[in-house]
Amino acid sequence: MSQNPRHEHSPRHAFADFNPRVREGLTVFSRRSMLKASLAGLAGISLPSLLRTRVEGATPGSKLKRNKSVILIWMTGGPSHIDTWDVKPEMPYEVRGPFKDIRTKLPGVHICEYLPKQAAMMDKFTLIRSVDCRASNHEPNMVMQTANSEAEPRLNAKGHLYPAIGSVVAKFRETDNLVLPPYVVLNLKSKLHVASGGYLGQQFDPFNGAGAAKLFQLPAGLTMERIGERRSLFKQMDQLRSKLDASGGMEAMDRFSQRAFEIVAGGNAQTAFDVSREPAKIIERYGEHDWCRQALLARRLVEAGVSFVTLDLSNHSASGTWDTHGDNIPPYGGIWNGLRPLLPVFDHLITTLVSDLEDRGLLDDTLVIAMGEFGRTPTLGTQDSTDGRDHWPYVMSMCMAGGGFRHGQVIGASSRDGGEIAERPVSPGDLAATIYHHFGVPLDSTYQDHQGRPLYIVDHGVPLREII
Repeated sequence: MSQNPRHEHSPRHAFADFNPRVREGLTVFSRRSMLKASLAGLAGISLPSLLRTRVEGATPGSKLKRNKSVILIWMTGGPSHIDTWDVKPEMPYEVRGPFKDIRTKLPGVHICEYLPKQAAMMDKFTLIRSVDCRASNHEPNMVMQTANSEAEPRLNAKGHLYPAIGSVVAKFRETDNLVLPPYVVLNLKSKLHVASGGYLGQQFDPFNGAGAAKLFQLPAGLTMERIGERRSLFKQMDQLRSKLDASGGMEAMDRFSQRAFEIVAGGNAQTAFDVSREPAKIIERYGEHDWCRQALLARRLVEAGVSFVTLDLSNHSASGTWDTHGDNIPPYGGIWNGLRPLLPVFDHLITTLVSDLEDRGLLDDTLVIAMGEFGRTPTLGTQDSTDGRDHWPYVMSMCMAGGGFRHGQVIGASSRDGGEIAERPVSPGDLAATIYHHFGVPLDSTYQDHQGRPLYIVDHGVPLREII
């Protein structure tokens, strides 16, 4: 089998159509817009305006199923399917790799020896061993997170404009609760690791949870009492200025300024992002590894009402920690030295998260997904490495838990050597349709591109019939 040249590690880029002459950001066309721009700068309403545009952009009349959420554990770089969830113990070493297989709670289902906790809880999980990710690449990591095969910026100049599934969910979520952002990313090592709002607009980009502490941190000498005084002053100013605005836009600004104040000072968001408020036994249960602490934060956020949380499971800002090209191709490492240390951490993280969600009565409402961009080559030693595996977009594995779905099963299969899909292909569109079904988002919903043309949120997909 030959490697598809479209998925080499450093393929050509295609960003020629950036419309450099198109006005972006704040553009002033009249005295009235100049006045509003000046007032906006005076009042400092960047967060209120974000809230306002989010509501303006939300789909009218669209109501998500209450309390539903997704935690996406994004295994940045593309984990090897053969060395995790689709083991090939009967194949020679150059295919099966250095790991042994172990039995799971499901009869006849084996996974990697370094995932013993998940093996013991396999009745809580669904493994999908036949995911078709042929269009996917990374840096930017777009196709699987948007579920659109055209979202490949390296080959499509408009590929970065397709919105993330989390952004679509943010657009459709109920608009009467804006105390917390609907789409949050944690442990973000590079903006290229996650998809964003694209055509939907920047107001539906993910909120970077890494900056939450700074958001709640008051500058030296500034107290909540003084903030309250300033808030009162701004309110009086807005009441005066609203008389200059016949459209009532200033009054709307005041409403969103109040909600912005609640986010920063009201305590609910601040509490949700403060992991130290957890009981000591829960913090100890997750452990000290930063990835696991981030998983605990993800649980706190969905419990507080965040709809979609993506955990960037990486340690560096390059293509990702799971990009195991080989020991002699830094910083990636190979299967033994690169992947092996990751698996016990991941095993503890995902089983602790799922168990904690279940213990708190949140698992049926929270869909947990773990996946990366693609699988890895079915043979070791690619790119002149010792035991590395290169990108392999023809098949990958992923796992799911929760969401009130039927689990304890395996969907699909790869070929004997793990190089191709053998049965039951699952497309990125199928994944998106399953997530939207979980939230109650109509699958025939559309959004508009920059020319006003409608685009469907689901690109050739249907919900997974095996689990719904």
